[in-house]
Amino acid sequence: MEIKSSEFTKGIIGTDSIMTDGKRQISFIGRSNVGKSSVINSLLNRKNLVREGSMPGRTKQIDFFLINKEFYFVDLPGYGYAQLIASQRQKLHKMMLWYLFENINLENKVVLIIDAEIGPKESDIELINMIQQYGLNLIIVANKIDKIKQSDMAVKMNKLKEVFGDTKILLFSAKTKKGREELLHEIAA
Repeated sequence: MEIKSSEFTKGIIGTDSIMTDGKRQISFIGRSNVGKSSVINSLLNRKNLVREGSMPGRTKQIDFFLINKEFYFVDLPGYGYAQLIASQRQKLHKMMLWYLFENINLENKVVLIIDAEIGPKESDIELINMIQQYGLNLIIVANKIDKIKQSDMAVKMNKLKEVFGDTKILLFSAKTKKGREELLHEIAA
């Protein structure tokens, strides 16, 4: 798939007509600080379309980006950011779950981004189980592989396989764009 155009459309915090306008939605989720915004910008060959922050937990709404005038990349708030007060964390978590499980369209896909160096946390595994129970199309991306020493790569990948079994995991680096074409291919499939 070739990205020809991308533009921010709108951010929402509740029900909106954009959710049912007939365009496919590719949702990007992950814990705060896994590089979700960087992954999206890398896919789009843009530096700053999706706001990246030096502080995790910046996304506080559901942001829609129109891609090739045909479908949306949807940037969901990160989860698990400890610096937010409990009520804010709970509100963002509810918003993410509401979007994912009330907006079910079998053509939509969910891209779950994990930090390849840290590996999946319990919250990631719980979310994956929910996504699979709902029968949503899931793509798991292990980001930040550029930060892993080559000598540690096999150990990190074996740990991912222990957790995810036969589920395909795409290795990705937003910094070097390794895995970009493969991820775009999975999104388009």
